[in-house]
Amino acid sequence: MEKGQPHPHPHPHRRSRARTISTHSSSSSSTLLSNKFQTNPMRNATNSNPNPINNHDYSKRNTQQLQEEGEEDLLLSSTSIVGTCPFMCPVEERVQRERLRDLSVFERLNGSPVKTSPSLAVKKFCRTISTKNVQASDVRPLPVLEDTLNYLLNLLDTKEHPFEVVHDFIFDRTRSIRQDLSMQNIINNRVIQMFEKMVKFHVISHHKLRRCSDSPNISSKYYLNMEQLTKALTSLYHLYEANRNIQSIYENEAEFRSLYVLLHLGCDNKPMGESLSFWFCHVASPIIKSKEMCFARIVLRYYRFGNYKRFICTTAAEASYLQYCIIEPYINEIRVLAVSCVNFGGYKLHPYPLADLSKLLMMKESDVESFCHYCGLETSTDEVGNKFLPTKQTSFCHPKGGFQNYCLVGSALF
Repeated sequence: MEKGQPHPHPHPHRRSRARTISTHSSSSSSTLLSNKFQTNPMRNATNSNPNPINNHDYSKRNTQQLQEEGEEDLLLSSTSIVGTCPFMCPVEERVQRERLRDLSVFERLNGSPVKTSPSLAVKKFCRTISTKNVQASDVRPLPVLEDTLNYLLNLLDTKEHPFEVVHDFIFDRTRSIRQDLSMQNIINNRVIQMFEKMVKFHVISHHKLRRCSDSPNISSKYYLNMEQLTKALTSLYHLYEANRNIQSIYENEAEFRSLYVLLHLGCDNKPMGESLSFWFCHVASPIIKSKEMCFARIVLRYYRFGNYKRFICTTAAEASYLQYCIIEPYINEIRVLAVSCVNFGGYKLHPYPLADLSKLLMMKESDVESFCHYCGLETSTDEVGNKFLPTKQTSFCHPKGGFQNYCLVGSALF
């Protein structure tokens, strides 16, 4: 099987039914699009199912459902338009924004706030728009949208500006891309590739925005990014189903499905408004059995049962980068639980060696000492320089105001 093709269903004679995943988000992301990020998502043409469903009817139902969940306040008409704009930003918008000095730092030609160029300006997101009032020349076709997305994602590597500044620009312009795709009702495999890239951007932002705690309004940026992440994931899942060939899954689908499970880490998290038990009923068997989904489910189980040792070890050994970006906020929480158990469960006359605690928490020993202090605990040093954590300390407390960034020692990701 060539790379990029979906994996065939292991049980070709089992009756399979395509299902869509419903959400209760107040406003969903542009739901007609989605895409794969590193591989070609061409599907198997072979169908050996003795009871195939009508793919045309299913795709039609999925498209209709996606249209009902249009990006923000996008008013989709019954007929789609075909974009003809050859630039990343329509000429009329570009001229108007020059006149109004409405140019991002990434769009300014030679730093001028009143001058840009077709190679710098990118169409902004418009919250309320209707295809009835939009000209084809204002909408970018798929090839231009693909090039625009690649241009935006290349900006993630820039070091000239703080990450939150880069994030804000890409955040807005990718929403505009999703909006243009919605207006054109594009739901093919190339869109799946694009949507996987956009989900990846939001996941990485979820990880990096936590490290910008000193920036103003960072909590609102974090919340808005999570909102768009769940919307983009919802649209991606619908697109998988709308383009589904019977008994096949996309190469990256299992990993992106596993992100939904990991978003349920924490107290009663329901990021998309439905329970996991109900959601699993709609997931194909090959995905449930995939290593990515098995990892997500076992990590969620370890977290909820408070099995801190296996949670940390399994994450370090098996998490992909995207999965780790979702899990990272909970690693320090589980470490606090571990320190609490060691403190209250140990013998008062036998202090716990920090070297052993370092291995348990998969942290540097110097970081373990500061982490204990962060939890309100004191450490001690013997005559030869070995450090210990005296147990049964009543000063233990859960750290307030977030955590410092501690790496996961032993993980292949570092």
